[in-house]
Amino acid sequence: IDWSLDGDVRVVILELGANDLLRGQSVPEMKKNLSAIIERIKARDSEVLLAGMDTLTSAGPDYRREIRDAFQSLAREHEVPMIPFFLEGVGGIASLNQPDGVHPNAEGCRVVAATVYRYLRPLLDQEKRRTENKTISPPADARERKRAPRHPHNFSTD
Repeated sequence: IDWSLDGDVRVVILELGANDLLRGQSVPEMKKNLSAIIERIKARDSEVLLAGMDTLTSAGPDYRREIRDAFQSLAREHEVPMIPFFLEGVGGIASLNQPDGVHPNAEGCRVVAATVYRYLRPLLDQEKRRTENKTISPPADARERKRAPRHPHNFSTD
């Protein structure tokens, strides 16, 4: 994770794929891991857009509800915006998925991109305003330092 945050990273879209959910990891463990990732991202002064995910219907309604609740809880606890379902408008629609029925095809990717952009745009606008409003101020010690009185033989340039 840390290597992906090197440089001037302002916004991170954090998405956990359905395949990750099928690995048998408990929901509390998944939530703990995602929480740690969010904290690491925020510690670098980057914004997080959490992308909610669902799992296959074969996982059962209780597990699916637990997954949805975990994502919503993470968004609340860390005060980050969330895309309720990353594959909104694509999941379960055969014409928008590859033959495996799980991964989006080219058209499905366009739908996913439009969904993500709807949630990402406000974050980008907010980040733009935040950087535009930053003013460069001298270091604290320079502001507190008192200037020496000017004297004709003082060759200081300040």
